[in-house]
Amino acid sequence: MNLTELSAKLTPWVDAPWKQSLLVLGGSIIAAFLTDLIFSRVLRRLASKTKTDIDDRILEGLHKPIFFSVVLIGIYVAIQRLEIQNVYEKVFGRVLMTVAILIWAGVLIKVSGLVLEVLSRHRDRFKLIDRATLALFENVAKVGLYSGAAYLILRNWGLDNTALLAGASVFGLGVGFAAKDTIADFISGVFILTDKPYELGDYINLDSGERGEVTQIGLRTTRLLSRDDIEITIPNSVMGQAKIVNENGGRWPKERIRVKIGVAYGSDIDQVLQVLHDVGVDHEEVCQTPEPRVRLRSFGDSSLDLELLCWIEEPVLRGRILHELNVLLYKALAENDIEIPYPKRDVYLHQVEPSP
Repeated sequence: MNLTELSAKLTPWVDAPWKQSLLVLGGSIIAAFLTDLIFSRVLRRLASKTKTDIDDRILEGLHKPIFFSVVLIGIYVAIQRLEIQNVYEKVFGRVLMTVAILIWAGVLIKVSGLVLEVLSRHRDRFKLIDRATLALFENVAKVGLYSGAAYLILRNWGLDNTALLAGASVFGLGVGFAAKDTIADFISGVFILTDKPYELGDYINLDSGERGEVTQIGLRTTRLLSRDDIEITIPNSVMGQAKIVNENGGRWPKERIRVKIGVAYGSDIDQVLQVLHDVGVDHEEVCQTPEPRVRLRSFGDSSLDLELLCWIEEPVLRGRILHELNVLLYKALAENDIEIPYPKRDVYLHQVEPSP
């Protein structure tokens, strides 16, 4: 049987438009399943051989949208075969286009999130994107893609975007005046995330007296956890104007602590220097590089004022190690008969003779 005879026999079965539509719809579903099979069998097998999992995750996010896109194309072609009124055909076409736009907007949002996640792992190349700024860039990408999808949907339905954009501008201007403090916090948060005067886990001191570990850097506020386990929430606009001392900043996370002590005049200064130095060296949690050192700072009113300078591994240890060094210094000075002077007052009583 040649093709002409086969076509002649099949023509009665597909002469009606609704039969042609069903045939097209069935063909599109078969094509969608074949496409999904290629993704699941061939492309995933190739992706599994790569070192990174980013291609596997992208394919996982693409196979369903591609399946539904093929089906939507088949539905659109099937509707055209029905030869319905032009106005209904346009409505069905716009509905299908709207669904397709929403599907692929979701795909692009997932893909952008994966790309940003990969970029955040390479801080040596992309310093602007890290774990602190990742959420910011993800939100910006979502807003941009959703806005683009909304614009395309409006264009698809033939709506005038000029009036909508003008209304959105007026509305945005009103919101800007009403929420100027929130906007200031947001802008300051963006600068903090990009300029990075501090990061998560850093111990910072503010000129207003607060000190604590940075536990969260949001777009509106920064949160600190004090040594009393009290959470302090500070607006980013305040953080942007404050003088910040970052104890974890500098060339390393180590921090130098100063233990001040005074000894009486007449003490053997060489012995005092050695005792203080030994206390710093013998403490297990005091860094030996740089080595502890002792400095005679001044000649006080009643004492020789000295400082024991020690390095510790991280700022969180400062309070406890200061306490332990003070206790050890007190005991060491007492064992070596080195006097720690304290204010003394001599009171003279003058007896007044009674008047005759």
